[in-house]
Amino acid sequence: MATVFSKKIIVSIDVGTTKISVLVAQVLDAGNFEIIGIGKSPSDGLKKGVVADIAKTVHSIKNAVKEAEIMAGISIESASIGISGGHINSMNSHGVVPLKHGNVKPFDITNVLAAARAVPVPDGQQILHVLPQYFIIDGHDRVQEALGMHGIRLEVQAHIILGGIASVQNLIKCCELAGIKVTDIILEQLASGDAVLSDDERQLGVAVLDIGGGTSDLALYQQGNIRHTMVLPLAGNHFTNDLAVGVRTTLREAERIKKQFGNVYCITPSEGDALEVEAVQGSDKHIISATDMNAILQARAAEILMLVQQEITSKQLQPFMRTGLVLTGGGALLKGMKELGEHIFKVPVRIGAPRVSYQLPELLDSPIFATGYGLLINTLRRDQEGGMDSLNGPLVKRIFTRMKSWVSDFF
Repeated sequence: MATVFSKKIIVSIDVGTTKISVLVAQVLDAGNFEIIGIGKSPSDGLKKGVVADIAKTVHSIKNAVKEAEIMAGISIESASIGISGGHINSMNSHGVVPLKHGNVKPFDITNVLAAARAVPVPDGQQILHVLPQYFIIDGHDRVQEALGMHGIRLEVQAHIILGGIASVQNLIKCCELAGIKVTDIILEQLASGDAVLSDDERQLGVAVLDIGGGTSDLALYQQGNIRHTMVLPLAGNHFTNDLAVGVRTTLREAERIKKQFGNVYCITPSEGDALEVEAVQGSDKHIISATDMNAILQARAAEILMLVQQEITSKQLQPFMRTGLVLTGGGALLKGMKELGEHIFKVPVRIGAPRVSYQLPELLDSPIFATGYGLLINTLRRDQEGGMDSLNGPLVKRIFTRMKSWVSDFF
C-alpha cells in the first residue's frame, strides 16, 4: 500500500485536550489543497495538552483517523501533528558568524542559525523550532532577506522554542501505536497563525491567541516573522470545571449550558434568566441564574486574557499588536470573548477561522479547526521546500529553520 503523500495527499492530526481532529487534503497545485476527509473524536487521554493516558489517547486517535479514512476513501499512514502544553518554553537568541566568501551563501544562513541555537537547554527539554526574526550584516540595518548580500559578518536574531522530551515522545508513541507515522511536529499556535492570519497582519504586527481545551497558546508576529510565543495552561476546560462547581451540576451539563447560554461580556439580568440544569448527582434538576453562570465564566475569561496582557506588557510587546488581536480555537466561540478582549487589550479583536481561497466544508469554517488547517499549510510548505532550489523563494521559507526535526531526533 502506497503512503498517502505519494498520492499528493497530506494529513494533519490535531491532538487536543478535548478533541482529536484529523484533516485529509488533496493537493491541487503548488500552494493550494482541498479537504477531502474529516475525522473527529473526543479526546480522553490528555490533560493540559499533555498525554496522561496512552491507551485512551491511542483509542481516540484511531477513532478520528478511521472516520477521516472512510470519508476520504484512503488509508492514512502518516501525518503532521501539533504540540502544545505547559512544557513548552521559548527564548530569543543571537548568533554571529564571519562571511568567508564576502557574500551570504546558504551555508552561512545555516551556520548563523546553528550559532543562535547554541544556548543552554534545561534538562529534559530539547529545541523544537529555531525561527529567524531578522538578520544584520556588518552591524547595519536589519534585513529579512540576507542571501546574496555582501559583507564580512552575518548576525541573526532568532526565536527558539523548546519542549519537554518526554511529552513529545509520548505524543509520537501514541500516534505510532495508532498506526500513524509522524512526519513533523509543529507548535500549535504557529499552525493556527498560518491558518487565520493575513499576510498584512503578519507584516504589520498582530497577536493570535488560540484558546483550546487545555491550553491557551499565544504568538506575536511582525514583519512576517514570529516575535514571541507563550503557552498558558488555562483554557476551555477550566470554564467548564468552574461552571460545574459553581452551579453544582455535571461536567457534561456545564459544557452544554456554557455553549448554549454562556456570555462572558454581557452578564446583566434579563428576561428568562432562570435555567434548569441537572444536579451534580445526575438524577434531579434545579434552577440556576444565567447571570450567576455568566459571572463565573467572565471571571475565568478575564483571568486568561489578563494573564496574556500581563505577558505582553511585561515584555514590552505592545508594538507587535498594531493590527490587533485574533482569537481562535474553541474557546474563541464563547459569546462575548471578542468584546471582552477589546475591553482588556484596548486594540481591535476579531475571531479567526481558517482563511482559504476556495469554499470550505461548512463544518471546517470554524476557529475549532484552525490548528488542523494550519498544520496542512505547514506540511505543504515543507514538502515544497524539500524540492526547491536553494536560491529561489523567500529566505525564511527556504531555510530549514528547525535545524533538526523532533521526529528524526527521537527515532
